[in-house]
Amino acid sequence: MKRFRNSSGFTLIEMLIVVSIILILLSLALPSYRQSLLRAKETVLRQNLHTLNSLVQQFTLDKLRAPQSLDELISEGYLRTLPKDITGSVETWEAEFCDVAASPEQSASGICQVRSGSSAISSEGMPYNTW
Repeated sequence: MKRFRNSSGFTLIEMLIVVSIILILLSLALPSYRQSLLRAKETVLRQNLHTLNSLVQQFTLDKLRAPQSLDELISEGYLRTLPKDITGSVETWEAEFCDVAASPEQSASGICQVRSGSSAISSEGMPYNTW
């Protein structure tokens, strides 16, 4: 009885080597992927903050008063919907109210700046709610 050796498959050692190479490459790539996701979320947050603060200023100049809430920006047609904060919710935005009117023509005080509601630390080492 003669045994014929069929060499059409991979050996267990070859498979282990390939799997370990793949795992090593994944362990090198995963941290940079996570960092790029974080940077992308922070960029979106910066854009959303810039947009919200610009719209608050535009509302104040147009209506000669600051908005009393972020929902007023939606009801007056400045926004369709509130963008999501870095927390993933539209409820966490913090509106900073000014006690004094921003200009002599302004008839009432209201929101003068919008900040993130997240106290998590950014990749720059500062809390998001200080941006």
